[in-house]
Order: sequence, then structure tokens, then C-alpha cells
Amino acid sequence: MKIQESAENYLETILILSLEQPYVRSIDIANTLNFSKPSVSVAMKNLRLDGYIQMDEEGHITLTESGKKIADTIYERHTLITEWLVRLGVDRETASADACRMEHVISPISFQAIKNHITKETAAE
Repeated sequence: MKIQESAENYLETILILSLEQPYVRSIDIANTLNFSKPSVSVAMKNLRLDGYIQMDEEGHITLTESGKKIADTIYERHTLITEWLVRLGVDRETASADACRMEHVISPISFQAIKNHITKETAAE
């Protein structure tokens, strides 16, 4: 399923925050992305209505199975493309910023080709 880039960014952020802390709240997302709390609240409502997240009575946000699948895909693309660009000589900050844009537009076929190339390259070392 294709969703908007902004939704992918929110899901990826929720995933990353959930790896770093025991629970994720809207304020954590707002602080991480430097967005306003009202903007994040609207986005969380939409993600909840679309079935990508759940929010408990304390405001703790968790990814649903479909939300986690999208977040995992975007996060894998981000980390792999970032590391690939760094290995090509790009500084980490630029590589991460570029990966953040590329992760949303690269086709699954092209991403898999890059992943296969990196895997072969790493195995040969």
C-alpha cells in the first residue's frame, strides 16, 4: 500500500523512538521532528484512523502490524542508503539527509538491487 511521504516519516519516527525509549507520545514525535504539537496530533489521528497506529488512554503510541511493516521498510531503506553513501565518501550528515529523501521514492526493485550489491561487496571484503 502506498501512503504519503509524511505518514512514512511519522511511522519511521515512531519506530526509532520506540527503540530508544519505553513508550512514545505525541510530544516525543513533535520534539524529534521539530513540529508543532497540534500538527502531530492531527497526523496521529489520521494514522490511527488508517489503522497504522494505536494509542492507549495514557497517550502511548504503538505501531500496528501494518504500520510497523511500513516503518521497518522505510527505516531499512534509510539506514542502508545512508551507510552506502558514507562508504562512497559522503559525510554522514549529508548522507542521512539524502537518504531521508531517497527512501520514499526509490522503487522496491532498485532498492533490492542496491541491497544485493552492498551485500555482495561486503561479503567480498
